[in-house]
This record gives sequence, C-alpha cells and structure tokens, in this order.
Amino acid sequence: MLKPLLAVSVLLSAAVPALPVLAQDADTVVATVNGEAITLGQMVAMRQGLDAQATQGLPDSALWDLMLDQMIRQTAVAQAAEPLSKRDAVALEIEKRAYLAGSVLEKIAAAEPDEAELKAAYDQAFGGQAEPAVEYNAAHILVKTREEAEAIAKQLAEGADFGALAEEKSTDNSGPNKGDLGWFQPEQMVEPFAEAVKALEKGQVSEPVETQFGWHVIKLNDTREVTPPAFEEIKEQLAVQVRRDKVQAEIEKRVTEAKVEKTEGLAVDLLNKTDILGE
Repeated sequence: MLKPLLAVSVLLSAAVPALPVLAQDADTVVATVNGEAITLGQMVAMRQGLDAQATQGLPDSALWDLMLDQMIRQTAVAQAAEPLSKRDAVALEIEKRAYLAGSVLEKIAAAEPDEAELKAAYDQAFGGQAEPAVEYNAAHILVKTREEAEAIAKQLAEGADFGALAEEKSTDNSGPNKGDLGWFQPEQMVEPFAEAVKALEKGQVSEPVETQFGWHVIKLNDTREVTPPAFEEIKEQLAVQVRRDKVQAEIEKRVTEAKVEKTEGLAVDLLNKTDILGE
C-alpha cells in the first residue's frame, strides 16, 4: 500500500502532462534592477571571466547566487552614473576598444601551435643547430654624437672608471646600472653593435660604434659557451613564443591594412586640457 501523500503525488504526476522546457538564450532575463535587465548571456560571460581556482569546489547554485548578487549590486550602483558624463562616456569607449582588441588577440593566441611552427621557432632561436653558441657579457655607454663618444673613449684610455662614466654620461636605461647589458647572443643586438662586441677581447673597450640608437663605447666583460636546449625540453616555451609572434603579426597586419588619418596641427599640451571632459 502507498502512503496517502505519496499516492496523491503519484496520481497528480500521472494526470498532469509534462510542461514544455522553455528555450533559454543569451537574452533570457535573469533579474531586473529598476527595469534594467540582467541577462543569462551576461551571467555566462561573467562566469567565463572568473578564475577557475577561485571557484573550484563551489556548487553551481552557490556560484549563481554570488554572481547574480554581484551583478545586481553593480547595476544598482552604476545607475547612479546616469546620465553619463563626458568623462564616463569616453572612458567606456576606451574600455570597449581595449576589450574588443583583447578578444580578437585572445582568439589568435588560443590556437595550439603545430609541430612545424614549434620547430620553426626553435630553428629561429638556435639557428637550427645543436652546437654550443657563444654568449657575451658586456657594458656600454650610449651618447648622441661621435664627439661625445670619442671624448669618453679618451677618458677611459686615460684610466677613467667605465661604470662611473656610464652612470654619468649614458643616455639609455642601462646607465644607472653602470652600463651593464648582462648576457646576450650577438643575434639579439643590432649588427654594428654585435660585430664590435665579437671583435673585442675580454676586458677590452671598443672604439666608438654607431647604430640607429646613437654612438656606443662598449666594454666586453666576459664570454661563455652555451649548448642549446633540446627541442623537446622547451616545447612549452616555444609554444608561448609562437603565440606571441602570431599576436604581434596580427597587430601589425591590422594596423598596416587600416586607413589611418591623423589630424595635423594639434598642440600636444591639449592633453592637459581636462576641462573639456566637464565635471
């Protein structure tokens, strides 16, 4: 025998036809705040943007409630900004641009590099050889003119301290570090600089060398041989590099193809004209 309440439940479920499941899409309204809709699409997008570790182990029901509460709070507070000020409107436009650009590049970076792309990146980094390569440790002093570089070379020949002169004279950001450039391979430097470094003996200082950055006086501190890592050992790092290269290539492609027209004659001090944004 069925218990009375259970019997009624069974009878009702048999008598009432199943209700159709309504289709849910991105525009399905989850809640409204003063008539402004919060949609299922917004909830899903918010969920995708959450850190997986932060939500790990959290039941879907609890996550739903937390997210909806957050969106209700945001919506209620955001409504206080209406009507939008000029500052708010332009800030939102900047955020929109940044988000859309990031979305495009994220899709480019998401593609898994294939084996051929990884091997091409490996060959580019290590010259396709598994033989030891020479790395150099050098410092430099960078100035704008040949005359300045020659004067510095003369001071060094007379016994001046290289690091002290670099701190005093160098125009690039290595100056505060006594001109130290750390370890590098010649391929990482512009050709005139690289050729000058390769021609030096340990402890030797170069004659002034011109590059597109200015005039360099270079001191070779040391050299060492390094054996390139095996391809299999660095596949993950290569994949990161391939993705970066693809993203950079996409940026360059889009900019090159874009019709860019810059307004001429605008004074740069207009950047300080904050009053154009209103209060």
